[in-house]
Amino acid sequence: MQEKDMVADILSGTKASIDSYSKAITECANQQLRSTLQQLRNEAEQFQYQLFQIAEQKGYYTPAPTADQQSIQEVKSGLSGGTTGMK
Repeated sequence: MQEKDMVADILSGTKASIDSYSKAITECANQQLRSTLQQLRNEAEQFQYQLFQIAEQKGYYTPAPTADQQSIQEVKSGLSGGTTGMK
């Protein structure tokens, strides 16, 4: 197995872990457990970002082009418009 494939596998697994932590946090009533899960999620996010940076530097990953300000504003407007009825 090539290093590029190993990095991709680890990134994929880490992202899946972050998703699992996030789901568990939203369903957790015990504050101590919730805090522990949040800490674990934060650490996994930091690890994922560090590994992403390494993958990018080695040319294993090319991020999508940077969005222009108009596109960003359109997404923000669309997201904020969908939550106006929430309390």
